[in-house]
Amino acid sequence: MRLPRGGGINGIAEGSPPSSPKRLESGRHERSRSLDLQAGGDLRAFLSKVRHVVFPIHGREEVAKFLLIGSIKFYIILALTLTRDLKDTLVVTQCGAEAIAFLKIYGVLPAATAFIALYSKMASVLDKRVLFYTTCVPFFAFFILFNAIIYPNAETLQPSLEWAQQFLGGATTGGTAVMAKIIANWSSALYYVVAEIYSSVSVGILFWQFANDVVPINQAKRFYPLFAQMSGLAPVFAGQYVARFASKAEDFQTSLNRLTAAVSVSGVMICVFYYLSNAFLDKINSKLNMAAANGTSNGIGSSQQQEGVQQSKKKSKPKLSMKESAKFLASNHYLRLIAMLVLGYGLSINFTEVMWKSMVKKQYSDPLEYQRFMGNFSSMVGLSTCIVIFFGVHVIRILGWKVGALATPVTMAILGIPFFACVFMGLDSPARLGLAVMVGTIQSLLSKTSKYALFDPTTQMAYIPLDDESKVKGKAAIDVLGSRLGKSGGSLIQQGLVFFFGSILEAAPAVAVIFYAVLLTWASAANRLSGMFMARTEVNKAERHEGKKE
Repeated sequence: MRLPRGGGINGIAEGSPPSSPKRLESGRHERSRSLDLQAGGDLRAFLSKVRHVVFPIHGREEVAKFLLIGSIKFYIILALTLTRDLKDTLVVTQCGAEAIAFLKIYGVLPAATAFIALYSKMASVLDKRVLFYTTCVPFFAFFILFNAIIYPNAETLQPSLEWAQQFLGGATTGGTAVMAKIIANWSSALYYVVAEIYSSVSVGILFWQFANDVVPINQAKRFYPLFAQMSGLAPVFAGQYVARFASKAEDFQTSLNRLTAAVSVSGVMICVFYYLSNAFLDKINSKLNMAAANGTSNGIGSSQQQEGVQQSKKKSKPKLSMKESAKFLASNHYLRLIAMLVLGYGLSINFTEVMWKSMVKKQYSDPLEYQRFMGNFSSMVGLSTCIVIFFGVHVIRILGWKVGALATPVTMAILGIPFFACVFMGLDSPARLGLAVMVGTIQSLLSKTSKYALFDPTTQMAYIPLDDESKVKGKAAIDVLGSRLGKSGGSLIQQGLVFFFGSILEAAPAVAVIFYAVLLTWASAANRLSGMFMARTEVNKAERHEGKKE
């Protein structure tokens, strides 16, 4: 028998063992494992890209820094939401929505002016960390005092409505009647004023001033939108706490006790996380300084953190008086444009908010029902803010600062059309009232969502290229006095229109004209500020680059 060339049977070389089933199976397993590893690598690469899009923060130290600072804002917004819902419930149900316009002019504006004077003085003599606690703690002390002493004894401390009406000339309608209600419920009016000042101070000064000090620009582009997303969760929790727990109490005093307990816990957590944030940053800075002294980084800290240390070293404590600070703001074109943005939002939101809250009171006259509605509304604001930020977190980073700054006035302009249309149609039937409340709720919801998600981050980013004097003095004036002037100015205009037309609803056409004029001015200021912001950012980058060379 002749064997095939190569020897062996069936062409298999002699001496070469035939492939066994186990060997073939092993080869198949190896090929399958190789494909699995390739697929796993592709999946990891995809997940890495998703993480970079959703959470563009890298490294243990950077993540820890973000979570610590973000937690401060979370609890600030939690307390802000709880006190905001409570102040609206107290004033609207006791004095009427019209009282808001009076309180913002005759209560909030003078209080904001006095606070600016006091804060400017404290900023000149106190360390920044001591200044933080000195500014924060008194607000929460008042909220506790109101719950424990003032409100339970309100009937003893406050005059009767009849006495207040007689004191003001006996008027039972119009603006004088509103003032009489405010006098007869001065404790609720005082709570409203303090809560309004807290809303500006806590976010505008306590949080953003600290964040701007420790977060450099290249981190801010990634941190700031996510700060808004993280803090957007706070209104969801606060609103549901109000709607499902506080407003379900047997009486309003018990509801107040529950709200104040949550506010007090928030105040404690703000101070705790501020302390932890500073301790963490001090530890990182100490490591960087030691590494710099040894002539090597030793892998300690990221370039962003090193830039933040260099940035903080440049800052010195300003020594401007209140009068000098006001002059500085008036002579600085960049700060004036930022002020126009803040004033624009304050004016425009005030024009629609008072009308909407007046409609809500007509539907929900009971304080606990009104409180429940506002709690659910706060939750909707927080949830929608998180959703918008989730899908639009990279609007500022990809499309630029200008698009983020213009998003809020454009949104408000579009949503204002159906809102004013419902007011023009009249509210003389339950169906029309319900429709107006629904449209107003949507308009207010999306306007606030756009504000928290895009307006706040872009406005605060505009301060970063400024020197320390501009940040501390100019920022305090804009965030507190500027925002109060916006809202108080809107209230003053509304009062004038009420005197002229008879009611705010009758003055709706005039309000609409002023509303859109303000939005146009606001958008124009944002457009001009965009060019200046980019130019100053480039100058700062060039200066840092030159400093590193030296």
